[in-house]
Amino acid sequence: MAAKEARGIGLGLRQEIAAEMLARRPDEIEWVEIHPENYVERAGSFERHLADARAIWPVVPHGLSLCFGSIEPFEPAYLRKLRAFLDAIDAPWYSDHLCWGGVDGVALHDLMPMPFVRESVDVACARIAQVEDAIGRPVAIENVSYYVHPGAPEMHEIDFVLEVLERSGCRMMLDVNNVYVNARNHGFDARTYLDRIPADRVVQIHVAGHLVRAGQPIIDTHAEPICDDVYALIGHTLARMPDVPVLLERDGNFPALDVLLEELRRLRAIADGARA
Repeated sequence: MAAKEARGIGLGLRQEIAAEMLARRPDEIEWVEIHPENYVERAGSFERHLADARAIWPVVPHGLSLCFGSIEPFEPAYLRKLRAFLDAIDAPWYSDHLCWGGVDGVALHDLMPMPFVRESVDVACARIAQVEDAIGRPVAIENVSYYVHPGAPEMHEIDFVLEVLERSGCRMMLDVNNVYVNARNHGFDARTYLDRIPADRVVQIHVAGHLVRAGQPIIDTHAEPICDDVYALIGHTLARMPDVPVLLERDGNFPALDVLLEELRRLRAIADGARA
């Protein structure tokens, strides 16, 4: 575990608000999440802000590019650089997405859903094992939102996630908002899904906002406030795993920092109620 352990409620933001966060050091923020891709072999303000943040809060990494649905093995050179970075920040684990994100060497810059078939389970388990061996620490998979399923599924999404967890032995970075978005778009019960997740495998929880438009699928944007239904799902989830750290993600439409801190206070009240 990291020298300073992630506990309670955290915040994941882009660089726009970093300076204000570091200057104010709000009590509502108990830990922060970073994307290693922004820091590996980079200097300047990225390196400076990271050092300042580590002096205040526990820092946990969350990847965007090592999607575990990649058919081709990952490049050993990048994995060596990633391990050096994770060692430098004393990362307790490394999380990335249960999806694919590119083909023929071209990055799509999006999180594309894997087919829910056993061949995909084989691929994910191979990639997870490769990363765990290379970085020397646990790997956690994140469930992703999706809007169209690629091909004919052999199983439901939750069964696919559970089979990957069971066969790989990895941890889970549970995104509650993604469960909600998929449940609304594809017609399943979000609470039933969440109740099947093994609580002892979850190391971290994500929560965010999404875009709702009349007559159209809900879009996972990370750019809107958390809705009441997702707050309720967080409470339902923390009742089973009250000590798992929760992170508020925000990637766009940034409000004032005080607005985000109000969301953190609401999450803190939900977490405290679950522990009580």
